[in-house]
Amino acid sequence: MKKTTLLTVLLSATMLTAANAADPIKIGVVTPLSGTYAGIGQQVRWGLDLATKEVNAAGGIMGRQIELIYEDEEANPSVAVQKADKLFQVNKVDFLTGTVNSASTVAVGQVAERANKLIATTVSFADDITGAKCSPNVFRVNARAGQQSAALAAWLAKDKPKAKVFFLGPDYLMGRSTVAAFKDAAEKSGASSLGEVFAPLDSKDYTQYFGQMRAARPQVLYTSVAGNDTVRLFSQMQEFGLMKDLLVLGASGTVTAQNLPAIGKAAEGFATGVGYSDEIDTPENKKFVEAFKAANKAAPDLYGADSYGLIYAYKAAVEKAQSTDTDKVRKALEDLKWQTPQGEKTLRAGDHQAVQTMYVVRVTGGKFMTVGQVSGADAIGPDTCPRF
Repeated sequence: MKKTTLLTVLLSATMLTAANAADPIKIGVVTPLSGTYAGIGQQVRWGLDLATKEVNAAGGIMGRQIELIYEDEEANPSVAVQKADKLFQVNKVDFLTGTVNSASTVAVGQVAERANKLIATTVSFADDITGAKCSPNVFRVNARAGQQSAALAAWLAKDKPKAKVFFLGPDYLMGRSTVAAFKDAAEKSGASSLGEVFAPLDSKDYTQYFGQMRAARPQVLYTSVAGNDTVRLFSQMQEFGLMKDLLVLGASGTVTAQNLPAIGKAAEGFATGVGYSDEIDTPENKKFVEAFKAANKAAPDLYGADSYGLIYAYKAAVEKAQSTDTDKVRKALEDLKWQTPQGEKTLRAGDHQAVQTMYVVRVTGGKFMTVGQVSGADAIGPDTCPRF
């Protein structure tokens, strides 16, 4: 009788282990699939889908396939919180990514802490995410505003020394953070600031700010509007004659492969600091670009590349931890080094921010051309996270 019982227990345990091994690793994706940031969300999806397809074809993570579960957050933090909570509590996802709006990333990070789960953003720029509002449950694999600004300000100081700059940003966490970061970097490099305005997200009319811009008489405009907002801003500036003799700079999400065709000639000369360019001349990036184009009939931008790289970071961490347990994966992600299309990255343990080479790209002849580069060590800046 005892032998029968023991055999039953062992058989049950074996069946349970086999079942667990067969279960997919669930990754929730809360990202904008509609609204002004839908184009950015599309790149996020394309990058995640491609990497997941590759990992699953190669046997998955420790023999388990990855399952991506998408939810549309509409670039709305309150919607993002609801969708993230559903993914954690109902779908029982092991990990979460996809947030674009910086305020959404901060809010979803708080949901992750309550659920004892980890999240990583591949898009959000606001410095506070890995600074003053850092969380032990939040990682960022893309470059933050400070890293972008360090590269762009260094290039501006050479191209237009002691430039007079006016700022126009979207009125929420990302917009104010990017403007503050570039203003600080540019002033340290010799530029002077003439004024700043902030417009609501999804603004339809930017002409109300043009009088203040004309009165300031800037040589340079720095803006961090993104998505469809960029199309409207640049089109209206061109229509009102503001582009003449004005150098326009911006955050890396302002002009991208997604909205460049719609902006057209108004984007000519625009420059930005980025963590990725599809022009990076390495075998790894060429292979990635070719695969991305074949899968999506479109070139990758920084959002697609960083989302692609995240899947490989999570895979490396789970294999290092030999578990999907939150505490073990967190420890494995800290100081993790992994290969991405833009080269090796490191997730700094002190603030969970990726360290990477930064580039300056400029629209020339309708295409992004690389015009500058800064090392990861020179661009990263100090660790300001106060919580861990």
